[in-house]
Amino acid sequence: MEIANTVLILVGAMIMVGNISGYMLFMEKMQDVVSSGNKKDSIWLRIGLVLLLFFFFGYLVVCLAFQSSLLTSLILFFGSIFVSVTLGLMSRLLDTAKERSVDIAEVLVGIIDARDPNLNGHSRYVKDLTVLFYQRLPRRIRFKINPISLEYAALMHDIGKLGVPESILNKPEKLNEEEWETMRQHPKIGVKLLQPLQPFDSISSWILYHHERMDGEGYYKLQGKQIPLAARLLSITDTYATITMRRAYKPPLSYEQAVEIIRSAAGKQLDQELVDIFLTIPKEELEKCIPEQIKY
Repeated sequence: MEIANTVLILVGAMIMVGNISGYMLFMEKMQDVVSSGNKKDSIWLRIGLVLLLFFFFGYLVVCLAFQSSLLTSLILFFGSIFVSVTLGLMSRLLDTAKERSVDIAEVLVGIIDARDPNLNGHSRYVKDLTVLFYQRLPRRIRFKINPISLEYAALMHDIGKLGVPESILNKPEKLNEEEWETMRQHPKIGVKLLQPLQPFDSISSWILYHHERMDGEGYYKLQGKQIPLAARLLSITDTYATITMRRAYKPPLSYEQAVEIIRSAAGKQLDQELVDIFLTIPKEELEKCIPEQIKY
């Protein structure tokens, strides 16, 4: 009986340690543009963590200090399993909600892109490239960027083109200076459109500065590390997508040609370190990201 008691106590304690660790990961997963809410949500999450810690220490005190009966140990043991199952279900539901919300956003952005035959599929292409790129990043860089937030920033990076006249978007010839000035407003317009969605505040600078250059010659004249890391990353995937997609006025360039252009832009337009990482992605994986409607 004593051995059974001890085993239940030790196993239950290990499960609770796992539960606390899992809950902290769950809290981390809540820090993105889909699931992050207001301050009240954050307070409730912290209360949940405090209650889990209280349960864990209470579990140990009851079982060890008061020499609990086998029945008490069983109740506490199955309580720890219940917490584990609940956390697992919450995590799965959150992941499913995120996947569906990204799918819905992708459809909506696709409708926006379709108003310009030269952009149709571009946002989804950039999003898929960015997700692939993120997976290739070293852990020290991935740690600094929330992947769901990055996915949304990639998908929404050109949403501001809703505020650009179609005559400019669809113009087959080179834009004049006045038209370029209008076009340069699209990141700012995009941020303004997303402003009512409070959680998107965390990615607004990524969208606003995705056309900045490392040499300071971009839209807002930021340079080097002044440009947010995620914006520097988006700049690479956006550039690659633009080079390799079919346009009404030009054929797409090949993978090899795109690689040469990206490599030559490193250090001037694009972040050298991030370019080096991007160029390690195999050609086949990059080509899988091309949406059907813009394949060549």
